[in-house]
Amino acid sequence: MSDISTTSTARQYTDMLIMVTKMARRMHDTVKDEFKRLNVIEINAAQGLLLFNIGDDEVTAGEVTSRGYYQGVNVSHNLKKLTELSYLDYQQCKIDRRSIKVRLTEKGQEIRQILGDLFARHQAELADRELLGDDEITEIVEALYRIEQYWHKQIRYAY
Repeated sequence: MSDISTTSTARQYTDMLIMVTKMARRMHDTVKDEFKRLNVIEINAAQGLLLFNIGDDEVTAGEVTSRGYYQGVNVSHNLKKLTELSYLDYQQCKIDRRSIKVRLTEKGQEIRQILGDLFARHQAELADRELLGDDEITEIVEALYRIEQYWHKQIRYAY
């Protein structure tokens, strides 16, 4: 019987894990580069992505954290900083006075638009160069979603 770690499929799986991690870093580098190009100096890539992912929603800090986009990033600190810099507006939750809801200000919406335009440009360039079409993007998203759900269940059932 062959060792699971040396099988072709196991190697592809670990290659995929490494690639997902590399892509997350590259995404941050790409956002950082776009901010540098546009002279956006007040915020970093993680904060920009946080704004992008809040979008048009009004959310609590807990909801931002539970979305899981910000591993290694201090969400509370960044929400406070983004509020101080006028990218976010906040108000106390009417139901639970201990909870704060945040939403993008006009300044925050500008950052969201910058990143939305950047990502749309990337998607169009990938399609134009025939590197990745809409159907392939859909397949990748669906596969990654299934893996994320599998991992979520593994963590939940482990405790």
